[in-house]
Amino acid sequence: SLSQPTTSDETVVAGGTVVLKCQVEDPDDSSLQWSNPAQQTLYFGEKRALRDNRIQLERSTPNELTISISDVVLSDEGEYTCSIFTMPVRTAKALVTVLGVPQKPQIFGHEQPIDEEKIARLTCRSSGSKPAAQLRWKKGNKELKAEGTDVVEDSNGKTFTVSSRVEFRVTKEDNDAEVTCTVDHESLQNSERSTTQKLQVHYKPTAKIEPHPQYPREGEKLQLQCDGQGNPVPQEFLWEKEGSDAPLQLSSDSILIFPFLNKSDSGTYICTATSSMGSVIAKYNLDVSDASPVPSTSSTYHAVIGGVVAVIVFLLLSLLIVLGHYLIRHKGTYLTHEAKGSDDAPDADTAIINAEGGQAGGDDKKEYFI
Repeated sequence: SLSQPTTSDETVVAGGTVVLKCQVEDPDDSSLQWSNPAQQTLYFGEKRALRDNRIQLERSTPNELTISISDVVLSDEGEYTCSIFTMPVRTAKALVTVLGVPQKPQIFGHEQPIDEEKIARLTCRSSGSKPAAQLRWKKGNKELKAEGTDVVEDSNGKTFTVSSRVEFRVTKEDNDAEVTCTVDHESLQNSERSTTQKLQVHYKPTAKIEPHPQYPREGEKLQLQCDGQGNPVPQEFLWEKEGSDAPLQLSSDSILIFPFLNKSDSGTYICTATSSMGSVIAKYNLDVSDASPVPSTSSTYHAVIGGVVAVIVFLLLSLLIVLGHYLIRHKGTYLTHEAKGSDDAPDADTAIINAEGGQAGGDDKKEYFI
């Protein structure tokens, strides 16, 4: 008996290309033929039978007929038949499965800021997968467990829309945290499609008071800044002094200014910073020091001038010492010359005459004494 043709089932991603190969050992002088799920002939041997440019002949021999279908669509799915028209007709089936590629997922429920300690409820959705895709969640690097998953068939009757929900309690640390929804599907071939959204969490404000300058002195200008943090940022600042009935200042300005500090300004100052999430109190103990005797800028200036003067004086003294040393050495030489002619002179005039006489005069004297 004659052997049956052989084919294989194929899986292809929508938009890709599928290759259908049919082989037979004993063609018995007959041609191989490929037909589609609607039983339309695609190729009879090397002859094209259906006008569809997506379908191309790859190889045609007495033992093999291989064709390809490019730009595959979902409707290409089904059972393709390879036939050889001998008596009896021999056939083989090839099941083509077309995978629907899931769309990039979308996250819903993050559009409005969430108040701290409340429950965040987020939904992730992806359409177009076939078979139905899997969705998974992460917050930062930590996996989030889904509360539930829904699968609904798309209007084309072939692909699916999958939805997944997560719920978790948020803290202020979750502000700007990244939540990611990832779709896993065999059509993505080890790559993944994901969407990331940043959470916005509203939380109560915090505040601290910063003085400028840090060590206030009597007579100086002082600014106390109430540094309010939070989401939203505090928009209203109330300044009060402990022991005083009337508030000092209530405005959107966080700075309290003392143009000219007095000792009487010493005391504890309170700032109440308020946002839509509540109020917070910060305190600062002001202790006004005595006025500085010399302003810091002029004292620096004086120090520089003093240093320059000291260097100049030192250089002048050094120069005088060197000059003095030089003069003393030269004066010593002069006196030695003078002494040669004036040892026995009775007065200054004779000394000069004797000195002018030079060595000869000295010799005369020696002769005279002999």
